[in-house]
Amino acid sequence: MTRLGCLVVLSLSLVPGVGRGQDEAAETDRSRFFEASVRPILEQHCLRCHGGGERTRGGLDLTSRSTLLKGGDLGPAVDLEAPGESLLIEAITYSGLEMPPTGKLDDEAIAVLTDWVNRGAHFGGDEAEMPAPDAEEEDEGAISDEDRRFWSFQPVRRPESPAVGRSEWVRHPIDAFILDRLEEEGLSPAPEASRTILIRRLSYDLTGLPPTPEEVEAFVDDESPDAYEALVDRLLDSPHYGERWGRHWLDVVRYAESNSFERDNTKPNAWRYRDYVITSFNDDKPYDRFLLEQLAGDELDDVTAESIVATGFYRLGAWDDEPTDPPQARFDELDDILSTTSQAMLGLTINCARCHDHKIDPIPQRDYYRFLAFFHNLKPYSYDEDHILTEIASDEQREAHDRAVAERSRREAAIERDLAPIEAKLLATVPEPRRSKLRDGSFDERRHVLDGMAERELDPEDLASYRDLIGRWRAIPPVPPLPMALSAREHGPRAPETTIMIRGSAHAPGEVVQPGFPEVLGTAEPPVPTPSADAQSSGRRRVLAEWIVSPENPLTARVAVNRVWHYHFGRGIVRSPNDFGFQGEEPTHPELLDWLAAEFIENGWRFKPLHKQIVMSSTYRMSSRGDPEALASDPENDLFWRFNLRRLSAEEFRDAMLAVTGTLNPKMGGPSFYPDIQEAYLAGQSRPGAGWGRSSAEEQARRSVYIYIKRSLVTPILASFDAADTDFSCPVRFATTQPTQALSTLNGPLLHEQAQALSDRVRRELGDDREGGIRRVLELVTSRSPSAEEVERGIALLDELRDEHGVDDERAFHLFCLMALNLNEFLYLD
Repeated sequence: MTRLGCLVVLSLSLVPGVGRGQDEAAETDRSRFFEASVRPILEQHCLRCHGGGERTRGGLDLTSRSTLLKGGDLGPAVDLEAPGESLLIEAITYSGLEMPPTGKLDDEAIAVLTDWVNRGAHFGGDEAEMPAPDAEEEDEGAISDEDRRFWSFQPVRRPESPAVGRSEWVRHPIDAFILDRLEEEGLSPAPEASRTILIRRLSYDLTGLPPTPEEVEAFVDDESPDAYEALVDRLLDSPHYGERWGRHWLDVVRYAESNSFERDNTKPNAWRYRDYVITSFNDDKPYDRFLLEQLAGDELDDVTAESIVATGFYRLGAWDDEPTDPPQARFDELDDILSTTSQAMLGLTINCARCHDHKIDPIPQRDYYRFLAFFHNLKPYSYDEDHILTEIASDEQREAHDRAVAERSRREAAIERDLAPIEAKLLATVPEPRRSKLRDGSFDERRHVLDGMAERELDPEDLASYRDLIGRWRAIPPVPPLPMALSAREHGPRAPETTIMIRGSAHAPGEVVQPGFPEVLGTAEPPVPTPSADAQSSGRRRVLAEWIVSPENPLTARVAVNRVWHYHFGRGIVRSPNDFGFQGEEPTHPELLDWLAAEFIENGWRFKPLHKQIVMSSTYRMSSRGDPEALASDPENDLFWRFNLRRLSAEEFRDAMLAVTGTLNPKMGGPSFYPDIQEAYLAGQSRPGAGWGRSSAEEQARRSVYIYIKRSLVTPILASFDAADTDFSCPVRFATTQPTQALSTLNGPLLHEQAQALSDRVRRELGDDREGGIRRVLELVTSRSPSAEEVERGIALLDELRDEHGVDDERAFHLFCLMALNLNEFLYLD
């Protein structure tokens, strides 16, 4: 600028009113821009969570420029020196932070807010604050009426069954709800599946095992009107039902028998929890009792060994035995318990509010720590057995144990009495003070020293007596320990103070909170128990458990019936079984979900009646056959116009092989077994082979639910076919397709062992009858009678292997059996 220009500017600035007029014009322009363009966006999308007072989530208040520049937990929302790097810009552009959480703003709104920040983020005249929310809204705090009206937070109400056109298709109210939606869309349900398909479907769904050819034939030939219902009842009464449906629950509660991390040591007696779950399903234990026992089995009025075992639920998570930050690790352990409880039983991701208010659901951080307070008095997982184990012996077991201990003591005392003179001779050769220490020590301690001296110090007669007495002592059978359960243990009646941890840090305690339920559900504050001074626990977990299983809780029954539907049909009415919140999927058939939930509660929270209602329906009996019109209209089968084809789970695949080869060991319960694993696979551990035992061939033929589950060493066949992730609650298993699956089923040792077992079985039954053998193999594997063409193709394969590849008949039949176990018809359920 020239000297003249500078003088002009300077002179203008000195003229009274000229600068002030420009400032006023700029302020008016900012005010208009804010009022017309910015304020509506903030009010519509931001102030519900960042409107000051109780509405200030994450510490960020957007009602004034000063609070905007001050920022929240993450720092200033606007950087005046580098506006483009402001956290507000990052959030609204979803470049790291994502705000608003309900969905990204449109491009026009983003452009307005970006321009506003670039201009200095002014609020208008005199930087006035935005009006605070009115009193009525402020009373609601951070949770609005709209939040409370969300579908899953509403009470369960039984809807009326809808009227439909094709009433003849409706066997059950379930069918009316499904058909009503189909007719709305102009679609028709798929035809009913064949009886052969239905018995196979039912057998796998209810027991996880294939039907035998004899069972298939009997069902297909049974023309009685109640043949299908009789089959359903028989399968529900099978002990294999609990093994199948118990495995589903074990997925949800992240069941494993080791601690993870580097050492991945064993969780003692974890298998008792698995057996408890299987027995509970077989007994059709009411679901409300099932949850009560797991959450507060040690705090109930009628505590039993079974209810103590149930609290092993709390001990199933991963545990770091050497944390770098012990206080933080402790809260990680509590977070695992909270996450699993809230997702598995309530379908809520309360865990997302650990470090800040939930970004999607109306769950403030305060609610997270109120919920955590129910668990805060639990003793942490530890190698100290007093923290994690409880004796569960019955009176009879204790009496028998006491008698056995007394008998062993009597026999030991008699031997020690006869041995005393000989020991005295040996001790006489030992100098003091070691002699006194040995004499006062235990029998075992003396053996370490005296056994080595006997050969040298005793004469032949005394040596012979010494050896005889020691041999008799060692022959006394040990007394088995009393049964112990991996279980919940608390520090006593007084629970520690629970505070909000700022940003989730165990080293930054904030406001003190009391136990409480998610505010959005509108439940009254729970009473905090005042247990007696000699109580073993605070009683808080029972309060939580009773609220969760209350019929008035809007989530528990819905989540439970949705899981059952998911496992029967391949996906739930809500596709996100662990998330019934804002980020989860909405139900495709909300009225059906509520009808099922209401029925479930009315039937005493029992699963078997629910299973029967579902599998007796026409909806369940549909074929998986495609229809061009329906595929075009509803390719994801959201309307359930057909049955979804599915692949067998990892456990079903292994168990089915054992069943068709005739090697399945039906033994139930007890300690887990260890399948043989190749050395190359074991080498992947930090300590190769550590913590992996050896089991007999008979034990290894048991069902897969009894396999020892080691977090760092998943059994290869189960890992290949998508077994549950045990680090977190696993609500859905995704069926992947990957090369290792085909490699393991064609080349792996397990498949070749089972192919040989299948070959041996058929040869025992039919000898060298090639045609009959091929027919029998296909019949066992596919659960149907093979066609003549399929048998001919099998014979042709055997001839080709012999004539063109020089394979002898026995090996050729083995390879045919291997091929049969690789058939899609064996691996998939129609």
